[in-house]
This record gives sequence, C-alpha cells and structure tokens, in this order.
Amino acid sequence: MTQLKARIAAKRIEALDICSFELVPVANVNFPAFEAGAHIDLHLPGLPVRQYSLCNAPSDAQRYQLAILREPQSRGFSRRMHDDVQIGDVIEISSPKNHFALASAMDEAVLIAGGIGVTPILAMAEALHDAGVPFTLHYCTRSPERAAFVDRLRAADWADRVSLYFDDDQANRRLDLSALLAHRSPGKHLYFCGPSGFLDWIKTAAAAQGWPADQVHCEYFSGTVETRDSDQAFEIEIAETGQIITVAKGQTALSAMVAAGIDVPCSCEEGVCGMCMTPVKEGTPDHRDQFLTEAERARGDVFMPCCSRSVSARLVVAPDY
Repeated sequence: MTQLKARIAAKRIEALDICSFELVPVANVNFPAFEAGAHIDLHLPGLPVRQYSLCNAPSDAQRYQLAILREPQSRGFSRRMHDDVQIGDVIEISSPKNHFALASAMDEAVLIAGGIGVTPILAMAEALHDAGVPFTLHYCTRSPERAAFVDRLRAADWADRVSLYFDDDQANRRLDLSALLAHRSPGKHLYFCGPSGFLDWIKTAAAAQGWPADQVHCEYFSGTVETRDSDQAFEIEIAETGQIITVAKGQTALSAMVAAGIDVPCSCEEGVCGMCMTPVKEGTPDHRDQFLTEAERARGDVFMPCCSRSVSARLVVAPDY
C-alpha cells in the first residue's frame, strides 16, 4: 500500500468530541482519486495504524477530509489527533481503500448514519447527487451537540433530502425504521454506518422487511472479539514454509502468528477493518468478523486472524502481506 505525506491544512471542531481534519499533499502533486465509501490509514509514531473514512466529495480531488471522534477507551490515537496534531503538521497516510463502495448500478438509495458514521455517508450523498441518483439521508445522534457537519448538511444542494433525529428529542422525533424500509424495489439500495448496536438494529429490520442481502451495505467502526466456552486450540500451517503455529484456547490467531515471527498487518484487532485478512488454502475457518460478506465467508478462502478461529484442527494459510 502506497504511503503518502499529508499536511494538516485545517482542523475544526464539528461537534462535541468530533474534530475534522483537512489533509493536502506535501509535494506539488495531487492525492490519488477516491470513490465514496473509501477510507485511508493514518500513521502516528508509537501508535497502531487507524482507518478513517473520507467525507469530502470524491470530485474534490485536491484534498482529503475526515472526522475523528475522541474515544476515551481507545489506545490514544484519537486523543493525540484531537490534542496534539495541529495545522501545519505533516503525517503519513495510505492511499485510499474502499470496502464500502456504492453499487455500480442502482435506481435509488437510502443512506442512514449513526453518530460518527456520518463520514462515509456524506461522501456517498455527494457522489449520488453528482450522479443524479435519488436518495434520502437519515442522520441519528444522541443530541444536537453531537451531530457533526450539520451546517454542511443544511447548506448542501440536496439539503431537502436530509432528516435529522436525536435521542433526547422531547418531541420523540426518532427514526421510524420500519416505515422507512417498508418500501423496497430491485434497484433500491440501503447503506448505513455507525456504532455496532445501531448497525445490528438496521440489519435486523432490513431482513425483517425482506431486503435482499446484495442490496444492503454497511460498515462497522468497531466490534468485539467473540470467545466461546467451546473454543479449542488449533494449528496454523504457513503454506510456503511448512511452519506450524499452535493457537491456544483463549488466544487469537493474530497474537499466535505475531509471536511466531509472522509480520501480520493489523489495526482494529476487532474484525472490522480487513487489514489482517489472510488467504486460506486448506481447512475451515470459524468466521467471527464483521468485515466479510456471507458469500465471502461461504467460500472459506480467507479469514481474519484477529478474531476468527478454525472449525478444523488445522488451517493452512498463505500470507500475502
């Protein structure tokens, strides 16, 4: 993955605990183009790599814009971005990657954002507007103080398609998800992003309303590493070298591989970012991530060692990182 140098050109408080950053190239060159739904890796010395969605219009090729929520329980990345990184600083980023792309052909879209999940949804709205595809955008937060980019939403050419919902609204104007998803069609797609519980709520509602899986798209920002009493130790074999690595009960495959000297790229360690995805040559993975689609899981040719395990006694893997 190409590494780029980026200068912080602007830093703004967008809402309570949410700060936006505008990044521009250091050299006299353009950043690589990106599509709505894309994210970039951010690198800060001494901290794990973190991914953040780009929220400016993809047609705006001179900059990257992102927003970061201060996470008190994080390992320090969001705190450092909020408190220490300033306008003029130069940081290292990756070229854009996209695991949450808009469908190549659709007649209409429903966009739903929860909290900081509005970032990729903003870029999608801009792209859909530019493409002339009808859409509605529904943005849910706990309170108006926590709603980022509200001024931008109200000033947009497509402002009439935006609805805001707040948990503490005394009038109880909250998102009626059943009513929103009641009307579906073959060319209508659903995109949503936000906290895990929020996404699970929408996925369950969409399934209950009969939305086909290939018309439902979401991106998780965080997850949990699931453990079970029935978990057993298993082995990982590195196809190229024949090296055998034992993954103990209660241990992640990622930690076992790293301890054995395998340089596995990782970031979230919760099965949501896809950075540690590893090809599987033999064996049956026990998928516990929130990144792969059901079709990708069924193929069984990759797994996420940060959270997934193995149904079979051994997985033969072919790391390509």
